[in-house]
Amino acid sequence: MTLNLIAPAKINLSLDVLGRRDDGYHTVEMVMQTIGLCDYINLQPRTDGKILVRCTHPNIPTPQENIAYKAASLLKKITENNRLGATITIVKNIPLAAGLGGGSADAAAVLKGLNELWDLRLSPMELAQAGLQLGADIPFCLMGGTALAQGIGEVLQPLPSPPPFWVVLLKPNVGVSTADVYKRFNEASVLRRPNNHNLVSALTAGSQEAIYQAMANVLESVTFSLLPVLGDLKQRAMEYGAFASQMTGSGPTIFALAADSSRAEAIYNGLKDQVDFAHITTLKEAP
Repeated sequence: MTLNLIAPAKINLSLDVLGRRDDGYHTVEMVMQTIGLCDYINLQPRTDGKILVRCTHPNIPTPQENIAYKAASLLKKITENNRLGATITIVKNIPLAAGLGGGSADAAAVLKGLNELWDLRLSPMELAQAGLQLGADIPFCLMGGTALAQGIGEVLQPLPSPPPFWVVLLKPNVGVSTADVYKRFNEASVLRRPNNHNLVSALTAGSQEAIYQAMANVLESVTFSLLPVLGDLKQRAMEYGAFASQMTGSGPTIFALAADSSRAEAIYNGLKDQVDFAHITTLKEAP
């Protein structure tokens, strides 16, 4: 039996940092949304107990450091069956270290796929608890769709799907450390916070103006100070016709929401030559 799976990227329609826990993690409240940009995962069972990872991207971590490998190894440890093995092939389309959750999406697909391939019969809750050991975004990536995420990102409330907006992704050739961004975060420097209560209502109602008024990402206050080009991209996306534009995660990707394909194409064509990665996609509902 061979499984072919998709691992969708995510964007943060909102991101608010509420505090810092004693263990160093930050508590957050954010609205997360899966999108159509996907990695593709192929899983093949092995009978020798080995886990092999192959990836089309040249800069992916070495197999043992790859989060997909860690996900498979964790399932083996949980089930205490050393005979289980798999060959994991990843066709990488989601940019690395972009704030789009590509690694978490790959890990979620591996957890879900190997649960079926190895006939483990773990519940969605058990898979989410396993995934949380590897990354705070993995429980959401397992669920997909639209959700309000709280805690460190693992407390999830499914939300109705928003209207079918177009999404333009813009990632310049710059990098940023998520850990460094959170370390530098200073609540006093935040100019705009999201209103997640209003955002949930606006998404349900499909009101573009209300969505824009409620959206915000407080980490922009840090990342934009480190990488001013991101603030410029956000502003220019609005000038080209986006009804909302924002950084996803800790960056450095900027996404723009467009009401129709012609506006999305205008944003893409106007800014694609100024970034390392540009892509037009749509929102994706939960499976």
